[in-house]
Amino acid sequence: MDEVQHTGGCQCGAVRYRFTRPLNGIVNCHCSQCRRTHGHFGAYTNADLDQFQLLEERGLKWFRASDIARRGFCKECGATLFWSGDSDDQIGISAGTLDEPTGLETIGHIFVADKGDYYEITDDLPQYDQSS
Repeated sequence: MDEVQHTGGCQCGAVRYRFTRPLNGIVNCHCSQCRRTHGHFGAYTNADLDQFQLLEERGLKWFRASDIARRGFCKECGATLFWSGDSDDQIGISAGTLDEPTGLETIGHIFVADKGDYYEITDDLPQYDQSS
């Protein structure tokens, strides 16, 4: 059976990536860091690092977001692309940067205790005060 290749990247093309399945479903993160980084909540999937490959990285810049994680973005167009925990063997990928079709579905919400006061979560998906 052939591996299914998935690709994605930033708006300007200065960062491109690919990975193979399996991927996790999309999780909406409502933490204050995601809201500040994305301008609203963040929607992420994860890929195993051994299935992930950067195809173009001339625009990639990493920002140390906390003592335990960093965020990858494009320094050319400003697109938020990745979240990477220091001890993780996976990389979080911003769902909006995936090339379609993704075949993925949103499966839940995390850090809802920190969500913004200007919106409500109105779907019936699982919600977690912190991470799942």
